[in-house]
Amino acid sequence: MSNSKNRWLIPLAFTNIYVIWGITFLAISFGLKGFPPFILSGLRFLVAGILMMGYLLSKGERPNSLINWKKNAITGVLILTGGTGLVAWGEQYVTASEAAISIATGPFWFIAIDRKNWKYYFSDKFIPIGLAIGFVGLILFLKGSVNSSAAHAVANGPIRITAFVVLALSSIAWVLGSLYSKKNPASQSTFMNIAQQLIVAGAASFLIALFRKEWAGFSVSAIPLSAWSGVLFLIFFGSIVAYLSYIWLLSVKPAALVSTHTYINPIVTVIAGWIVTNQSINGGQFYGLAVILLGVLLTNVTKYFKLSKRSKVKIRRVKRLFNRAGKRYQPI
Repeated sequence: MSNSKNRWLIPLAFTNIYVIWGITFLAISFGLKGFPPFILSGLRFLVAGILMMGYLLSKGERPNSLINWKKNAITGVLILTGGTGLVAWGEQYVTASEAAISIATGPFWFIAIDRKNWKYYFSDKFIPIGLAIGFVGLILFLKGSVNSSAAHAVANGPIRITAFVVLALSSIAWVLGSLYSKKNPASQSTFMNIAQQLIVAGAASFLIALFRKEWAGFSVSAIPLSAWSGVLFLIFFGSIVAYLSYIWLLSVKPAALVSTHTYINPIVTVIAGWIVTNQSINGGQFYGLAVILLGVLLTNVTKYFKLSKRSKVKIRRVKRLFNRAGKRYQPI
């Protein structure tokens, strides 16, 4: 792809993952007005996966091995069924804004679980500081959320606490799936891998819905238009456009830069929730969000501001110059 195309594709892709994934939390809340959580997740994943697979087959690309299906099945179940499906379950009892803020703790779980790189992570003084600050922010946010006036009428304190625990588990599942995918890459195109992940995740979500008896009493005719609107947004924008933008950005930009969507998504969700559904967050939740984002930023600060060797050499030269000047005019 030429540099001229990259000039406008890169900001467009960043806009997709910043804005679309932020609105996705709100779209899930709309979908839940007519769909149980795992039927909702299964539908969005399976339809998106079938559409992508159909497109690839029409272009002559074929799935090339059962091993790749297995690898993508594990990745899809962890990242999509676990990572995103559990978010849908949690949003039955918390607002979209609260769910998005809870998911902002994802980078902390990545560092905690990725033991192979602990030596690297904890050699950077900003990372443990950021982890500690982020944990404090999470406590502040949860404290402000348990008694939040924005709570659903059907959700009392204990079930809301359970929902936040499930949201934390969804972040862990996403991280586990990401690490597995990185260590066990499938030997196909990125598009084929995503299609397979979506199809398996959709089937797994429908199976969970069956065990949870979500299909009992479920009626398509009773689904309101707002729920269908949420599902369509999740299929075409959340599961296809934003996900493809994310995977493509990882191939052309540093992962640390692409991961900045973690900071922006909760802010977009809060603003969208306030505009569309009049959702709000209280003071305790707001302070918790600010502290969490500060902690996440600190865990990655050296990645964002990493200097090149040439820049480091220039800085050392400037330091030596000032040191010499200072010694030259020292008072006697």
